[in-house]
Amino acid sequence: MLRDEVTARLDRFDLRRQPDAGGLKRAAVAVVLVEADQPGEAAFLLTKRTPKLRAHGGQWALPGGRVDPGETIEQTALRELHEELGILASTDDILGTLDDYPTRSGYLIAPVVVWAPGITMTPNPAEVAGAYRIGCGELFRDGSPEIVAIEESDRPIIRLPLPVATVNAPTAALLFQFREVALAGRDTRVDHYEQPVFAWR
Repeated sequence: MLRDEVTARLDRFDLRRQPDAGGLKRAAVAVVLVEADQPGEAAFLLTKRTPKLRAHGGQWALPGGRVDPGETIEQTALRELHEELGILASTDDILGTLDDYPTRSGYLIAPVVVWAPGITMTPNPAEVAGAYRIGCGELFRDGSPEIVAIEESDRPIIRLPLPVATVNAPTAALLFQFREVALAGRDTRVDHYEQPVFAWR
């Protein structure tokens, strides 16, 4: 069963959590495994931020946000999932976590993998312009990920071609590690991947 397989892979993964955020603001996102449009297949949830948001408006993202005082990253991921998409999941639905990813915009993002197959999404229009189920097989497309050099950094950027758009880091980096670790069972790091210059603000 996929849930058991993903849980076992995440349990075996040598997780790298940064105990000192080094001045970065802690944030968490939910990588949510759901049923795909085709029965028996798995998908993940991807949102497009409403253009009205001051930061990251119009960008493709996983449900998530800043960790509030007193919260764990797991609590933050579940809270944001409920606030953004109306999905109420519990700590029993958490399968594991992936590496922290530092962003150019000043955040240290912790991805939390959540199992929520039989859900109905109710996107919050104040935050989410659209929410999509993307089949996990799309993460394994030929030529994916795209690794591109840029003049502004000595690190290459990573992006993922998906049916709705080509998605950039940080979301692309987080989803690529999810693919490698949770779905393929490979210990793959992504914190060396750069974000496009427009995401540096």
